[in-house]
Amino acid sequence: MFELTEDQIAIRDMARAFAREEIAPHALEWDEAHHFPIPTLKAAAALGMAGIYVRDDVGGSALSRLDATLIFEALAEGCPATSAYLSIHNMVAWMIDRFGAPEQRTRWLPKLCAMDIVASYCLTEPGSGSDAAALKTRAARDGDHYVLHGEKQFISGAGASDLYAVMARTGGEGPGGVSTILVEAGTPGLSFGANEKKMGWRVQPTRAVIFDGVRVPVENRIGAEGDGFKFAMAGLDGGRLNIAACSLGGAQAALDKALAYTAERKAFGKAINQFQALQFRLADMETELEVARTFLWRAASALDRSDPKATRLCAMAKRFVTDAGFEVANEALQLHGGYGYLADYGVEKIVRDLRVHQILEGTNEIMRVIIARGLVARGN
Repeated sequence: MFELTEDQIAIRDMARAFAREEIAPHALEWDEAHHFPIPTLKAAAALGMAGIYVRDDVGGSALSRLDATLIFEALAEGCPATSAYLSIHNMVAWMIDRFGAPEQRTRWLPKLCAMDIVASYCLTEPGSGSDAAALKTRAARDGDHYVLHGEKQFISGAGASDLYAVMARTGGEGPGGVSTILVEAGTPGLSFGANEKKMGWRVQPTRAVIFDGVRVPVENRIGAEGDGFKFAMAGLDGGRLNIAACSLGGAQAALDKALAYTAERKAFGKAINQFQALQFRLADMETELEVARTFLWRAASALDRSDPKATRLCAMAKRFVTDAGFEVANEALQLHGGYGYLADYGVEKIVRDLRVHQILEGTNEIMRVIIARGLVARGN
């Protein structure tokens, strides 16, 4: 758990080199232009990063959740928002691989793993964010089709993606009435809202996904009717690890920028990193990231083992690492002084990108609910 294998080091270094060469030099430009870097994502897919924990018979890399955290952290050192979108794409691919029928796996996964098509995950709705089981999007059975009506909100990649994994109500109220249905781009009745104007994550489009009589073959349903909410929640365990890893990578990049800046910046006749008060702040930032990294690896290992405590540990990791990542990035901006507030230095972008990680994949308040429920149950 505390020492990476040679293979894991090679995986991390491969992803880090890709981020350094293909992502980091363009991240500020992409952010300013609101550019979605599909060609760069496809280049990452060619290295096996679009089907990280998909089985290899359909083109996946068949790696572990711990391996995935190494990849997403490394990519996020180049751009947290780009890494985070790749995490979402991987979530959809994993869901099809884990719960899909053999025909669905062979139909969709080779294209998803090569990123010949890109995918979006559609759970959140305008009236059901944290209370995801209250979703209203409905899929009514009509012969050998479902007809979808409703709207999803805050969907990353919406309008640019080719495939949408949609949680829709096929039965009664509550989680037992939800199914997962794959909807292809271009299906009549499928439309999108305006691209949201966001504080961060500007390199990926975020739109509402609107269903107005969208007819989808029943064969596009993953698993049985009523199992969709279980699939969605299972996917979120891994998604929470991934977004934590993206926070870790972004914060590490911010700390590295602060280290370089404080070595060059001079005040009162010496580099500012020679002042003990500032050294203590840097030491605390490094400690926070190492603690976060260690616990993230523990949670990922638990998920790989199907440990009964995995969901609770993933919630803990998501809460702690995203909070710590944001605080370290914000501190790095502070250490830059006024220059940290300027876009040219890249730190303010990291702060903006990491802020949303405390909200998505379940807010950090909801992570506390999950953790507390486990504690209360244990106490009873």
